Amino acid sequence: MADTPNVDTGIPTQQAAATQPVQQVIEPEGLEPLYANFARVSGLPEELILDFGLNPQPAGSQSTPVKVSQRLVVNYYTAKRLWLALGAFLQRHEQAFGEVQIDVNKRVIPQRNVK
Repeated sequence: MADTPNVDTGIPTQQAAATQPVQQVIEPEGLEPLYANFARVSGLPEELILDFGLNPQPAGSQSTPVKVSQRLVVNYYTAKRLWLALGAFLQRHEQAFGEVQIDVNKRVIPQRNVK
């Protein structure tokens, strides 16, 4: 089985496990999940701003404004690690289930006229 690169260091996973201690992640009590079907990216010279929200009309004309409910501000180093991690997960997902089509019009299945 081929080693996959470690997102943080670029060292293959098996080597990284042998050389780095496992970081324990503690989730705070009361942590609430967030669902978003809208994301906006903006930035400043030293940080990247990611806004997330719920778009009530993801297809078609946009008559209702999107309400941004969460904002994540990260430095560019963290943004790049996040980008690499998301890319790796999306690649694995597409290998298992096929391409993730982001164009809504290409995902819509036309309705047949039923008589």
